[in-house]
Amino acid sequence: MLRYADMLQQELNSQGHEVRIIYPPVVFGRLSFFPGLLQKWIGYIDKYLLAPAYLQKQVRHTDVIHICDHSNAMYLKCAKNRPTVITCHDLLAVFAARGIFPGIRIGFTGRIQQRWIAASLSRAKHIVCVSAKTQDDLESLVPGIRPRTTVIHHHLNWNYSPADSYAVTKAKSEAGLSPEDEYLLHVGGNQWYKNRLGVMRIFFVLRKHPRFQQTKLIMAGKPWTVEMRRYCISSGLAGEIIERAEVSNDELEALYSGTTALLFPSVEEGFGWPVLEAQACGCPVITSSRPPMTEIAGDAALFIDPSDPLRAAELIAEHATDLPSLRAAGFRNLTRFAKNKTISRYSELYQRVIDSERQ
Repeated sequence: MLRYADMLQQELNSQGHEVRIIYPPVVFGRLSFFPGLLQKWIGYIDKYLLAPAYLQKQVRHTDVIHICDHSNAMYLKCAKNRPTVITCHDLLAVFAARGIFPGIRIGFTGRIQQRWIAASLSRAKHIVCVSAKTQDDLESLVPGIRPRTTVIHHHLNWNYSPADSYAVTKAKSEAGLSPEDEYLLHVGGNQWYKNRLGVMRIFFVLRKHPRFQQTKLIMAGKPWTVEMRRYCISSGLAGEIIERAEVSNDELEALYSGTTALLFPSVEEGFGWPVLEAQACGCPVITSSRPPMTEIAGDAALFIDPSDPLRAAELIAEHATDLPSLRAAGFRNLTRFAKNKTISRYSELYQRVIDSERQ
């Protein structure tokens, strides 16, 4: 969310708009002598008791207020009667708190917080949804809210492009691979919907196919969970799956550029930035046959069922020779997410919101 806010500030400033990002001060959250769980609750004093008064004072002389994260929807009241926009990135936490996703459990206080967020979001007059999938989810949560929503896709948050051979070789070497080694790439954190254990299971089956018997898998993102480490060992894939934690944008660009394909079988997403990042680097994309992945990837991906590792691996093996053809299609798809288009839509929305509030 910070990257998103920084992106908007940078691009809107470049077009002559005066943009200021407001961060409520951290007061009690700085007190580090509290134990872990208590530290979290102390931080809520900053967020829910001190921040509203600070924000009300800071937004007095603004033309339009943009709350960049729907989880801060309770701050909408701080805007009073000023023109306000809020971005809804996804409703995964809201739905999880309502028990919609099997096996995902949210604690009592988490359920209360998500109900508060949903109730606050439902009262917003102008909402940006980052995908049609998020817009549909919001409509299912609050029937009739669609006229108050606008879909504006993200553009790339970093200038990804095909890396040169030196950068690719260097990234492979840092991952313990030789220049000749072939690998698949997964990018993501450890949130349940990223399906990282599912990535490993698909790869386990895929390695049985002759075409992929020598292929490695690099998983870039957050450090593995205990469950992932156990599976890697028990499946005999230790040494075949490579963990690359907290990689830089430069290294990630090189990994995208050197891989056979991005393997991105998320079960849920709000947008799915790695799909565009991969396509910008000329990397073929293998992703889930579910929105928003189908929405973002367009016709430039191989779509698989993330819940069926056996069939997913078979489909990848069947279409292995087709993967290189997705590179050109990926570059074409990226034109739908051009930076100037995105920023123009935000500028138009802000003006529309300001004009509507003057009526």
